[in-house]
Amino acid sequence: MSKLCEYYFAPHSPFAYLGHARLVALSHQYDVKIALKPCDLSKVFNTSGGLPLAKRAPQRQAYRLEELRRWSEYLQVPLNLHPTFFPVQSDDAAKLIIASQLAHGTEAALALTGAIMRAVWAEQRNIADHATLAAIASELGHDGKTLLKSAETASVQSEFDRFTEEAISANIFGAPWYVVDGEAFWGQDRLDFVERAFAR
Repeated sequence: MSKLCEYYFAPHSPFAYLGHARLVALSHQYDVKIALKPCDLSKVFNTSGGLPLAKRAPQRQAYRLEELRRWSEYLQVPLNLHPTFFPVQSDDAAKLIIASQLAHGTEAALALTGAIMRAVWAEQRNIADHATLAAIASELGHDGKTLLKSAETASVQSEFDRFTEEAISANIFGAPWYVVDGEAFWGQDRLDFVERAFAR
């Protein structure tokens, strides 16, 4: 029986973006099923003491940019340190991912997640814009407009709310967050440990 990795994230998170392709590759290598759980990071922060980027101390903001630069260069993953559309509201993007998973399965939703993340951090696209989201989905072979309508349904909103409540109940305080066999790992820089958990 395959292992399960619960994957909590927000689509606008640069560190989730940096780790996304590696997580997907590891899941294939070790035959691990991923449960995508995009959530409302602002609500997670509100309950865990986290601060949105604009409210963090200047030295923390500056160090974050250094870390993003280092990891982007090390992983050879393109990343704009100051993307045109950031900060950005990503709830609609998260719900589009959920709608994709419900309609087309996990692999399709993982591909859409990666494309949305690239749109923010490498392609200077606005993922808060519905036309942009529909276009991204269409580029992957979906009917973007139809999928976007599905993302606006009560059932998708309920899933988004459920994932957010799960994250809060699980004492999650950042993204990306991975849970394997009940063990939690915060951050794409913990993927080496995630791999060890997959291999157990």
